[in-house]
Amino acid sequence: MITMNDVVREGHPVLRKVAEPVSIPLSDEDRNTLTSMLEFLKNSQDPELAEKYDLRPGVGLAAPQIGISKRLFAVHSMDENDKLYSLGIANPKVISHSIEQNQLENGEGCLSVDREVEGIVPRHARLTIKGIDHNNEEVTLRLRGYIAIVFQHELDHLDGVMFYDRIEGLEDPFKQPVPGYAL
Repeated sequence: MITMNDVVREGHPVLRKVAEPVSIPLSDEDRNTLTSMLEFLKNSQDPELAEKYDLRPGVGLAAPQIGISKRLFAVHSMDENDKLYSLGIANPKVISHSIEQNQLENGEGCLSVDREVEGIVPRHARLTIKGIDHNNEEVTLRLRGYIAIVFQHELDHLDGVMFYDRIEGLEDPFKQPVPGYAL
């Protein structure tokens, strides 16, 4: 079981590397990684389990955040229409995105960032991604709003980008707070 002790924190070099694609069909090891990351997210959102294991609540987790430089991430979150997105995804690729921008009103947080960082993170309002899910099935997801932001945050982790890199005009990214779920 993944715990917060397994989550690498900012400053760790793996968070700044471009992660490597994985082979398809997924190996048992890669499928297990995706399943474990998804289990962590579900546990982190369960108040009893989160307290018992001292887990910060999260809606997304990328393999680099657990020290694995592979193009894998998991998401467990609802969109604004109460549709649940609960999956692990391998080798995700953005195939289209809107020019229109969107952002979380209170900024973003991250399981790999223990401090709070204030600032608006501009994201695409809509995007379509393709990848392989944790069941080795090809998936195409058309995302908008909040869930699109979650996926973009995790995609950034696969490219060595931290959310605060995108905050415009933030001179010192080690300065200020962001409440809410960590991505």
